[in-house]
Amino acid sequence: MLKYKNNFLERLRLYMNNKNSYALVFGVSVFDICGFTDNNYRCNDSNPGQVKTSFGGVCRNIAECMSRVGVNTKFISILGDDETGARMIEHSKLMNYDMSDSLIIEGGHTPTYMAILNHQGEMVSAVVDMKIIDKFTTEFIDSKADTIKNAEYMILDSDRPDIVEYILKNFSGDTKFILDPVSAAKAEGVKHLIKYFHTIKPNRYEAEIMCGFKIKTDEDIRKAGKYFIDLGIKNVFITLDEDGIYYNNGVEEGKLKANDSKVVNVTGAGDSFVAGIAYGYMENISLVDTVKFAISMSTITISTEETIHPDMCYDLVDKYVNDINWTHIKYNK
Repeated sequence: MLKYKNNFLERLRLYMNNKNSYALVFGVSVFDICGFTDNNYRCNDSNPGQVKTSFGGVCRNIAECMSRVGVNTKFISILGDDETGARMIEHSKLMNYDMSDSLIIEGGHTPTYMAILNHQGEMVSAVVDMKIIDKFTTEFIDSKADTIKNAEYMILDSDRPDIVEYILKNFSGDTKFILDPVSAAKAEGVKHLIKYFHTIKPNRYEAEIMCGFKIKTDEDIRKAGKYFIDLGIKNVFITLDEDGIYYNNGVEEGKLKANDSKVVNVTGAGDSFVAGIAYGYMENISLVDTVKFAISMSTITISTEETIHPDMCYDLVDKYVNDINWTHIKYNK
């Protein structure tokens, strides 16, 4: 159980201190369309199956997950003035995260991803319409200066490295930045900027790109952690798939793993993990409790076919924190 859970007065104090504080997410919202064929996929033909739609995008998923566990969340995104964009705005209101500072492009198409998967769940074709993200400009960023400066934390991905660089260099010292690199290929575009981040959350392969050497052993992972800490990053979290999470803040270092997790679909696990980090920061809980909370959010996510578990909330996460069989390895400094 999280250490302050039973202390009502402490919870009330935190609420009064944090009710006007917020975490800011900046990135892309995506409308996902996925077609699943019933049988073998036939090219150049109509395939019987099912079509599912959902709201996605790494940063949008992070924002929703943060809001679901009670983080006061603002989300700056980019949308077209189309029906999809309007539906995303309405959904954000239902989920209680604030998209009012987002950029709405007149005549633009909200980012959309359309995929076809065969009966074995393998993608056979896809179309991605993300042209609108080129409309993010430094002038738009400047117009949101107050929102950025007043955020306790700002979460960024690496979809637009040029805009990320502009934000980091112009608002460093005003807020604390958290990076989700998203992919190894995209990590390449921001690796020269990681010294500006308070927190990074790469997976093993993204970390390899950013530190410049392979990560195969525990010794390698600790070497990578030290590399990042020596750059001035305050907290490092490296996701290691079935091996759990490596964490390092320069004082505490170790690995945490949730045992006996049910895996249905790993999509969205990293997004919910970042949301858990944000929760821990905003509630000022310990580093290890933050990692446990974040892992618990990921464990809930991978237990369902949905990118975001429909029942995701604080109480469910807290139950997982207490029920999970944890393996915790602490390294001596």
